[in-house]
Amino acid sequence: MQAGHCNTLLKVELMKRQDFRFSHRMRVRWVEVDMQEIVFNGHYLMYFDTAVTDYWRQVAMPYAATMHQLGGDMYVKKASVEYHASAEMDDFLEVCLRCERIGNSSMGFVGAIFRGDELLITGELVYVYADPVAKKSLPVPAALRGMLEAFEKGEDMVDLRVGAWSELKDLASPLRTEVFVHEQKVPADMEWDSEDAQAVHAVLTNRMGMVLATGRLLQASHGVARIGRMAVKKQMRGSDLGRRVLNGLMDVARARGDKRVMLHAQCSAQGFYQRLGFQAQGDVFDEAGMAHIEMTIAL
Repeated sequence: MQAGHCNTLLKVELMKRQDFRFSHRMRVRWVEVDMQEIVFNGHYLMYFDTAVTDYWRQVAMPYAATMHQLGGDMYVKKASVEYHASAEMDDFLEVCLRCERIGNSSMGFVGAIFRGDELLITGELVYVYADPVAKKSLPVPAALRGMLEAFEKGEDMVDLRVGAWSELKDLASPLRTEVFVHEQKVPADMEWDSEDAQAVHAVLTNRMGMVLATGRLLQASHGVARIGRMAVKKQMRGSDLGRRVLNGLMDVARARGDKRVMLHAQCSAQGFYQRLGFQAQGDVFDEAGMAHIEMTIAL
């Protein structure tokens, strides 16, 4: 028993932030601190559970849609937390997770919470893949196993395809309908226009072939091309998928000799484009019932 305890301590001491590909950054809120002025012990499990949601996003896996397609769901079998030091109000934390083991019907995650380089918490989460109706375990699907293994190996989780509307229409149309017509209430007759046929389109898919993001590049006028119809699946926003679609379209514009790219950004997304180097110009205007602003970038 004593030797095993020493080995556990050694593993904890050696655990570093760089041991994890995935981390979720967060800040301790006032509501999470107890009368001792440290984070209440139960909240650390909530931190891990919150990070799991972001883990799926990094794996390029919209959770609900993926489980529906696979025909199963995942249920927590075990959750354990070990405390090494306490987090305090306003601390910035890195909640790290790694898929350590995938068995026949279960998968185990190792977690760690760091404040800078200081290890505060270690944890373990065990999930069982099961039939959501019968609540009986099922073998982990090969597609899910492959995605988790590929992510932990550091592989790219998405594929970017660029091409004509005739090639990508069946992939891009459902996502544009989901985002623009259903979510943002853009009239369908405004969403579909004749410019699709002349545009270059980009579609980003995950390893299961699910479409996660799309956009289009229109023909240039006086050396200025226009990018539009940028859409990212709701569950995947906050990842880098929109940036990858945008960069893919800008690469096409650059290769064909365009000098600048212009787009009409929804004002709610202005910060996203600014971080990528786009600059706003002119006044805010209405387009499809939403506030927009024109933004440009030199190629």
